[in-house]
Amino acid sequence: MEKLRRVLSGQDDEEQGLTAQGTGLLWLPNGIKLFAVFYTLGNLAALASTCFLMGPVKQLKKMFETTRLLATVIMLLCFVFTLCAALWWRKKGLALLFCILQFLSMTWYSLSYIPYARDAVLKCCSSLFS
Repeated sequence: MEKLRRVLSGQDDEEQGLTAQGTGLLWLPNGIKLFAVFYTLGNLAALASTCFLMGPVKQLKKMFETTRLLATVIMLLCFVFTLCAALWWRKKGLALLFCILQFLSMTWYSLSYIPYARDAVLKCCSSLFS
């Protein structure tokens, strides 16, 4: 309870945690390369970790159903392009852009498993822009 009070009052002086450590890679000389590789590997691990729920074959079949085919292809392309931008093309800004696109595509792909979630997000975004 005391730790909760310190955190809520802004007096917590302990280390920030894993997220702060991971984004700390961005400020190293080759940090964007390390960040892009670890971010992509983390997303691939997150995707593979769901295979134990239904098995790898059924997972792959569900990934390439017509309702989420486009989201899957874009997500996989973002993985490849992130690694290409970081390791071979050596474009830091492009690698960071593809990391952001990875996040967005993983989110959109994940929403495809929740009934009507994509429709709700689209309605919310359209109401914000209109």
